[in-house]
Amino acid sequence: MGTLNMYPYTETSMPTQDTTRRLSRQTITQDTTSLHGLQTIINYTTTRADATEETLQVAYQKMLTLQQVETEKLALYRAATDAARLAEWEFHNAVLAMKEVVRGQYGSDSDQAQAVGLKKKSDRKRPSRKKSVAIAS
Repeated sequence: MGTLNMYPYTETSMPTQDTTRRLSRQTITQDTTSLHGLQTIINYTTTRADATEETLQVAYQKMLTLQQVETEKLALYRAATDAARLAEWEFHNAVLAMKEVVRGQYGSDSDQAQAVGLKKKSDRKRPSRKKSVAIAS
């Protein structure tokens, strides 16, 4: 005969939380509202260390602080991205100017033009005429 489990609700029966995904703004707002609601309860006590009012306040302040740090770092990231993008365009435009100078000094059919990535004029395929097909009616 099997044994009777006196404690059917163990830690494994709770669903696991995926902490790799962000909580929705709605969930955080509801949690904040719950915390503010808890502050109106005068005689709240618990034996759970993770549910005390002090622990909740510390977790709330930590969340606010780290959200602020995240926002500041995102602003720095966006600024760095913009600066890199502008530097890329500046470099690209400088290369285009250099190619124009090489084409102007050495000609578009020179080895120097080919050295900087331009195609020699003589290497270009000449357009060919398409043969027209007579439509019989």
